[in-house]
Amino acid sequence: MSLVPFAPLSPANPIRPRRPAGPGRRRTASAVLTAALLVPLAACGGGDGDGGKQDAGASPAGSAGSGVPAAPLTVLAAASLTDVFKTAGAAYEKAHPGTRVTFSFAGSQELAAQVKQGAPADALVTADTKTMDGLKSDTGKPTVIARNRLVIATAEGNPKKIDELKDLADSKLKVVLAAPEVPVGRYGKKILDAQKIEVKPVSQEPNVRAVLSKVQLGEADAGLVYKTDAATAPDKVDAVDIPDAQNAVAQYPAATLKTSKHTEAAQAFVNWLSSPEAQKILREAGFQQP
Repeated sequence: MSLVPFAPLSPANPIRPRRPAGPGRRRTASAVLTAALLVPLAACGGGDGDGGKQDAGASPAGSAGSGVPAAPLTVLAAASLTDVFKTAGAAYEKAHPGTRVTFSFAGSQELAAQVKQGAPADALVTADTKTMDGLKSDTGKPTVIARNRLVIATAEGNPKKIDELKDLADSKLKVVLAAPEVPVGRYGKKILDAQKIEVKPVSQEPNVRAVLSKVQLGEADAGLVYKTDAATAPDKVDAVDIPDAQNAVAQYPAATLKTSKHTEAAQAFVNWLSSPEAQKILREAGFQQP
């Protein structure tokens, strides 16, 4: 901040006789001096105080020029997005200073139950369109942001020599699947039924990460998981590919929640998930294009 120097005395600036200063003149002089001091301070102000105001037309704080106000966001997301969304969330926060994104990961059916119960959240991303379609009255218009496929997860080195889906029917194998109401469990049942393969799982889990964990811990010989989930534990499990003709394609729709208190910011995040930056992060994690 620069200050304007007083003009020096000169014939052009003669000293005028001083008139007695009454109470009214003192108040006027005080007001003028206060205004003069406030003008340069306002010009240099950062606007981050409690009373700071933003100029009309300027980008809101934290919007990184996007015109979207910064806001804390809570996103309910399918368990299979756990790792990639942590990366995506950090990228979003970096591009939108002042915005904080908090994720709650669980099976899509659990997330749907939370939405129905009025859980405070701003956006939802499920691992299937069926679950999202069942929440039409609670969400905005969904957009598919990614796709995925199933693989057979086995212990590292594939000691049981599992090569294809029909091997899972071996009664000597301990196979774990997700429960039928879970998207990956529904996809798994679909592809097994299509091949007329009967599998008797030792357990049915509430989400795909629980299935993966059972295989990692040696509590199961094999399990059906998403390709991206197996990729998060390359040193602990092997992934046996399933041919496309025998596989199922999982779709991941994202939508805002009508109960959100930050509708504009929530929509901005959902839109961003389809942006080149977000899509690059999803591709690098193994997700397929929507």
